[in-house]
Amino acid sequence: DFGGEVERVLKMADGVLLLVDAFEGVMPQTRFVLQKALRLHLKPIVVINKIDRADARADEVLEEVFDLFVELEADDDQLDFPTIYASGRDGWAVREEGQTSPDLEPLMDTIIESVPEPRIAEGTLQMQITALDYSEYVGRIGIGRVYRGTLEPRKKIAIIKRDGSIGTVEIKQVFTFEGLEKKESNAVHAGEICSVVGIEKIDIGDTLADRENPEPLPLIAIDEPTISMTMMVNNSPFFGKEGQYVTSRQLRDRLYREMESDVALRVEDTPSPDTFKVYGRGILHLSILIETMRREGYELQVGQPKVIYKEIDGRKAEPIESLVVDVPADLAGKVIEIVGQRRGEMISMEPKGSITHLEFHIPSRGLIGLRNRLLTVTSGEAVMHHRFYQYEFFRGSIPQRLNGALISMAEGPSTGYAIDSLQDRGRFFIPPGTLVYKGQVIGEHSKDNDIEVNVQKGKKLTNMRASGSDKALKVAPPTIFSLEEALEYINDDELVEVTPESIRLRKLYLDENDRKRHRLNKPLHNF
Repeated sequence: DFGGEVERVLKMADGVLLLVDAFEGVMPQTRFVLQKALRLHLKPIVVINKIDRADARADEVLEEVFDLFVELEADDDQLDFPTIYASGRDGWAVREEGQTSPDLEPLMDTIIESVPEPRIAEGTLQMQITALDYSEYVGRIGIGRVYRGTLEPRKKIAIIKRDGSIGTVEIKQVFTFEGLEKKESNAVHAGEICSVVGIEKIDIGDTLADRENPEPLPLIAIDEPTISMTMMVNNSPFFGKEGQYVTSRQLRDRLYREMESDVALRVEDTPSPDTFKVYGRGILHLSILIETMRREGYELQVGQPKVIYKEIDGRKAEPIESLVVDVPADLAGKVIEIVGQRRGEMISMEPKGSITHLEFHIPSRGLIGLRNRLLTVTSGEAVMHHRFYQYEFFRGSIPQRLNGALISMAEGPSTGYAIDSLQDRGRFFIPPGTLVYKGQVIGEHSKDNDIEVNVQKGKKLTNMRASGSDKALKVAPPTIFSLEEALEYINDDELVEVTPESIRLRKLYLDENDRKRHRLNKPLHNF
């Protein structure tokens, strides 16, 4: 979801540290980021971390890294990379296995020795904005690297926008970075990274240049959104009990404020003042935003993620992703079958010891819920990674979730007695004692239809039966969803309720009669 952001940040760098686990070795996502760094001709330093693990296999991992460099067509200088062995937890690094060091000084020395000094061109000012920050006090803050010349505050300079238009602006303040701190500066020279304050409508890709000689730098690609979802004010029976920010105005202000610093995000108002359409790079991108808001004290509800379609040559087109799955060899067949059901096309299959490396091209909508499915059929052993590939013509329908939902028919705390007696109907998402409301999705039905269940029912005691004479309850552990898993799980008639303390699944219409009318496409009100 963040491929474009990675590429923009790499353009500001002179070298990279490739961090690899001494046991896990090269991960699927390692390939993606390293490929971008090598194409930008950055000097790599390989850091093999967790070298103090009992099961570390540093030599094998180093061979894997070298093979990956060769596969990604690294040049001779990049192939001659220095290697550092480290323990991030204990804070030490060494150049050779078996050596000792009290700190990370060998790593710092290697960076100084191996990473070249910034490439600086002669000429007038040129700086490109590659990232944005936002402050409630000063507004948008542009971050980038000065490629040429010197940038000084309180001087008139030219700004060249993405469409080629040229304007005149004055920067109020310039800050350089020292460690994690910002330091105000009176002059920033070529090769330095800085942030600029005072330009209201600054955007990623804008070039700051000399007024007399405004030369633009090559445009930076900004990833287009591929997924949309509806975010709305929480209107469940538990509204306002757990969150601090619960109104539509507060939700709208927060979403529009996020757009100031996240260029891959789009937010639109809808005819309903309580509902907003949000577009992003993928489920992970949007779930990070929702999780951040949740931790800030917001309550909201989120609908099922939808893929954004385009029209190409008069035909419907959809985003296709490049999917990589590493799985034990004996489970590869199951993975291929599941991805095939979701209109995935296998590109390559490569055995790597006991692991099989699979590559597919799959529609973005086929990825929704795929991670949970693969982890289930492989007992958690599948490792998957995906990135946007391109738009292609629509590949046809994809089967939805096969199972229906177990829905609470009343409000109140659930009981172990009720859940135990209903376990043959499916699996539950809540433990005994959880407070639930009518219309909340509390489990998955073992069949394909939704059913309402009473989880508040308690055991009736009479003078004919002692309370301790019955069999002991054996309630299976509930399935607890993360936010991302919940978004992937829901159907189009369901919502995820997100509060600072809870993640709940619910039906769009809480009342069973309303749900029946909705299924029959009948109006809910007869005014």
